[in-house]
Amino acid sequence: MSLSRPVRLGLLVLCAAVVLWLVARTLADDGGSSAGTPSPSPTQAVQQGAGQEGPEETAYREETHSEETQEPDGPAGTDTRDWDGIDACRDEVLPPELEEVAEDVEAGGPFEFPGKDGSTFGNYEWYLPQEARGYYREYTVATPGLDHRGARRIVTGGGTTDPEVWYYTEDHYESFCEFVP
Repeated sequence: MSLSRPVRLGLLVLCAAVVLWLVARTLADDGGSSAGTPSPSPTQAVQQGAGQEGPEETAYREETHSEETQEPDGPAGTDTRDWDGIDACRDEVLPPELEEVAEDVEAGGPFEFPGKDGSTFGNYEWYLPQEARGYYREYTVATPGLDHRGARRIVTGGGTTDPEVWYYTEDHYESFCEFVP
């Protein structure tokens, strides 16, 4: 059985399109990095550098952040679910605006963006542990100087006014860290 020239050409074009689509998808999945390893977000970079501090910084951190000597003023990075693969936020990564949003969440509102804040977070990329639909909710953490929602969010899991777990993302769901309000 012999295929006509237009049919062969059509199949060749279709095969080329599929190959290009697969290449584009692979590049998108690994962040577009030619080495295949995406560069870390600012949150990840801070988390990865956690063990690279000198003795002075370690002493200062232990003195100012020890749970035995001082209660945190606001939200603090805490890994309450060490099994989920998401690290605690470094306290200096959490913006001051986050505290007000966390208080609003615990109070049940009102929110700055009522049509969006409190809505279901789909977790379509599976960066957070898999849970039933509706388990995660998202809330906007305003970025000073922007006239739109920006990229910073709190994502909670569990109840709406007493969530089981709190996550923060500063890069619109590309990376997460965990905190407690």
